[in-house]
Amino acid sequence: MKYPIGIQNFEKIREGGYLYIDKTDMIYDLVKNGVYYFLSRPRRFGKSLLISTLETY
Repeated sequence: MKYPIGIQNFEKIREGGYLYIDKTDMIYDLVKNGVYYFLSRPRRFGKSLLISTLETY
């Protein structure tokens, strides 16, 4: 089992065979609602990976 420590690109995680918890159903709800969201999360808490996942989705 490989953990994606420090990798902030969704495609690299998928293609590299790293462990990833699939949250695409939540992303679908974000996109479907069409509302603006403010990502107020602390640093090193997955904001870049979320944006990369949205971009790939």
